[in-house]
Amino acid sequence: MRTSSSSSSLECVEGPIIVGAGPSGIAVAACLSRYSIPSIILERSDCIASLWQNKTYDRLKLHLPKNFCQLPLMGFPQTFPKYPTKYQFISYMDSYASHFKVQPKFNQTVHVAEFDPSSQIWLVRTQDSLYLSPWLIVATGENAEPMIPKILGIDKFHGAVVHTSAYKSGDAYKNKKVLVIGCGNSGMEVSLDLCRHNAKPYMVARNTVHVLPREILGISSFGIAMALYKWFPLKIVDKFLLLVANMMLGNTSHYGIRRPKTGPIELKLATGKTPVLDVGQVAQIKSGNIKVMEGVKEITRNGAKFVDGQEKEFDAIILATGYKSNVPTWLKSCDFFTEDGMPKTPFPNGWKGKHGLYTVGFTRRGLSGTSSDAVKIANDIADQWKTLKKDNNNNSHIIQLNNS
Repeated sequence: MRTSSSSSSLECVEGPIIVGAGPSGIAVAACLSRYSIPSIILERSDCIASLWQNKTYDRLKLHLPKNFCQLPLMGFPQTFPKYPTKYQFISYMDSYASHFKVQPKFNQTVHVAEFDPSSQIWLVRTQDSLYLSPWLIVATGENAEPMIPKILGIDKFHGAVVHTSAYKSGDAYKNKKVLVIGCGNSGMEVSLDLCRHNAKPYMVARNTVHVLPREILGISSFGIAMALYKWFPLKIVDKFLLLVANMMLGNTSHYGIRRPKTGPIELKLATGKTPVLDVGQVAQIKSGNIKVMEGVKEITRNGAKFVDGQEKEFDAIILATGYKSNVPTWLKSCDFFTEDGMPKTPFPNGWKGKHGLYTVGFTRRGLSGTSSDAVKIANDIADQWKTLKKDNNNNSHIIQLNNS
């Protein structure tokens, strides 16, 4: 591979290069440190867990109990509640990184990462540096970039249009009519937050979605499902969850929330589509404080036209349309990922590619999947590290670059 002549600094990294300083990148660096394997984390923002710090709303809490969300080698403080807040999770991440002496290089946006077959080395270029290593760990995750849908007429709308990544609180929307496009966990929780700030949310539920109680008799629904899954077939577990959900929440289709035909856990494992965990949204929908609308046909200057023929005026639009991977924009000459930026190999084997390529945070199984992959990656690299040390081949990391 030829590199352009520039003032870029060149750094040969003894251990792996990790792209991304979210929970995934920090976790794998911590696991590597257990084997005294150095690594370098390249992070485009100026902080760790930037998605949590900069692109989440104030009232966010972990959707699952903390024991399902802790990273390897160090759990949450016992003083934290069962469902830690956004700020508690950020505090945990800070303590975790400090404990394992993980110090990312901030403000390093990876423009290109490519494997050089002649030298068997990964070359990773940022805006001002070129990093070289035999190992590349992709830790940018499933939620690197906001997903902004193309909606007819949205450019004409007179009011504010924001993605949930820019939404902080309903305080700015008091007494306003707000169209929330999307009915996943973000869309539901933003709608609930708007209610609590005396706004009037209208939530678009174009797609089907499972809504489950967060807890059953004080126990996490997810925890119950995982416990049952050890003993019963998946379809039986899903039937149980749906039976309890109907008993506790009622038939959500009566309120415009249609359930998928595939069960909630089966759908989650197959596609990554997470069930919505109810923390008060359903009661607000039943009472009419959150209005559920069918799909949007067109956005107008003053509001929206819907597929059922209704037309309404709105003061603002919030896009609760999720996130996507950005891997295809910077990882080149690599067929390990799909066009959507997800590993082609399904879980649980999507963590390892060829030529020293690894991925963490792409399991569609949240922080528990991240933890599992971080441990596997560190163990795998540790085995190679021992061999390198035995050979004492210190020159294996030094390659000759041809400047054009």
